[in-house]
Amino acid sequence: MGNQSDTRVGRWSWDAGARRLEIEPLAHSSLDDLGGSWTLDSIGVLLDGLSRSRLERALDPSRRHDPRFACVLGLSNGGAIRLVGEFGAHGSAGGDLIQEIEPGLTASGTPGPGLQAVFQPIISLSTGDIAGFEALARWDGEAPQHHVGHTGIGDAALAPNMLIRASEALSLWRKDGFGENLFVNVNLTGRDLARDDLAGLVDALVTGHGFSPGQLRIEITEQAALRDAAEAVRVAAALKQAGAGVILDDFGSGHSSFSWLAALPADGLKIDPELTRQIGNPKVDTILETVTLLASRLGMNATAEGVEDLGQISRLKAIGFDFAQGFAFSRPISSDAALSLLAG
Repeated sequence: MGNQSDTRVGRWSWDAGARRLEIEPLAHSSLDDLGGSWTLDSIGVLLDGLSRSRLERALDPSRRHDPRFACVLGLSNGGAIRLVGEFGAHGSAGGDLIQEIEPGLTASGTPGPGLQAVFQPIISLSTGDIAGFEALARWDGEAPQHHVGHTGIGDAALAPNMLIRASEALSLWRKDGFGENLFVNVNLTGRDLARDDLAGLVDALVTGHGFSPGQLRIEITEQAALRDAAEAVRVAAALKQAGAGVILDDFGSGHSSFSWLAALPADGLKIDPELTRQIGNPKVDTILETVTLLASRLGMNATAEGVEDLGQISRLKAIGFDFAQGFAFSRPISSDAALSLLAG
């Protein structure tokens, strides 16, 4: 399973009967956000756009003639991991979790030329126009590959790099006349939130580009925030002070606490895509109507993420969502393509 330069950072197993993926990161691996028991839909929120379908195909034993298993996954924060192991009885599988070097980063941990920011539109349900974009890390469209001799390099470089590239794109859109009220969201992990220089970097970007408060928005996953609610509140306040908006991502995927939700100075909630896909289920609709009303009463907007059917739009508006995002509108695109979309 791998070579001597691989860094094992945990174990994984797949229960084919329950269709659940169990991930157990090592304590020092900085992969706490991945730990737990996942359905393929729920873990998809932590993966890049192509990795969920790649994982699903790899776990299908009918597609394989070899008991050995290997699958590289790109994470939504720009990192990468590799699952290696073997298939067992009844299609179940398991093995080691291997840390990958982030493609597009040099051995010194600085961004290389292959690393790009791509942007998925976020649509205003009241106007039908593009209200903003979510920035995502990509490497020239290529899947992450293992680089022998370098493992886990570049973690510290990726978050600031994405903040910088997203800010540069927003600044260019503003110069072309489309960015007066436009916003751009950047995902940060629990590890990124612990950076001492985060608020300073955000302040420099907001000030340097002349953004209005909240145009640069930081998405914090509910799961990451709940690992240290007091620290999440502190960091969110510092980011707001620096001029950023704060969005609580994947709301509904964790174990929500109303006490810290009331304390968190967030501007909006993004609903977990697994809940969005269940719209039409009366119980789910009732839950989402309550959540959007709660968000509105707390002064937050609500975004439905993972929308794949334009036929859902009227229902999303009736439930109370302000924004929608997903493949029904657009896949992630380059900043130039985003500009063309804005102009069109």
